[in-house]
Amino acid sequence: MTSTEDRIPLVAGLLLAAGGGRRLGGRPKALLSHRGRPLVENAVRVLREGGCEVVHVVLGAAAGTVRERAELPGCVLVENPEWAEGMGSSLRAGLASLAADPRGVDAALVFLVDQPGIGPVAVARVRAAYRSRESLAAASYDGDRGHPVLFGAGHWAGIAEGAVGDRGARDYLAAHRDAITPVDCSDVAEPYDIDTEADLAHLE
Repeated sequence: MTSTEDRIPLVAGLLLAAGGGRRLGGRPKALLSHRGRPLVENAVRVLREGGCEVVHVVLGAAAGTVRERAELPGCVLVENPEWAEGMGSSLRAGLASLAADPRGVDAALVFLVDQPGIGPVAVARVRAAYRSRESLAAASYDGDRGHPVLFGAGHWAGIAEGAVGDRGARDYLAAHRDAITPVDCSDVAEPYDIDTEADLAHLE
């Protein structure tokens, strides 16, 4: 019989895809077209190719339409009715879903739907920084912390407690700065966001 100590740790992808695209005229980011498919599909593919077999996707704006249009087989879809409050509510919903996953998730690799310049190599690098359920790691771009971010399960309760508004885990990470393992991804990814009409030029 295999004990929990002997099993391979499970690092799950947690994709935050609930945004309504306020600065994009109210177009939900998950549904923006990239390479002919909804942007949320690209993000799920990146997580899986980066080594996250288990993926939870937090939906919010136009969640029903995302379910209809996007092909997300095998993903755990989490609807956040409070998505308009900001990223914090989606992070809380996602961490709660991971905590309830019967497969026993040891860490969350948090990824944002609107960063198509970040690919599987960056995901794999940050995922490889997992050491224990107390791990904290984050991609670094020219010295600045960015996504994806890895949260060991031992931190989830503290992160959820402080995840309000659009701050997400920012305050928690600031308070635990010395515990974060930086993972340089400057050579393999570009951490731009799709926030404005001008940013749409990044989509293919």
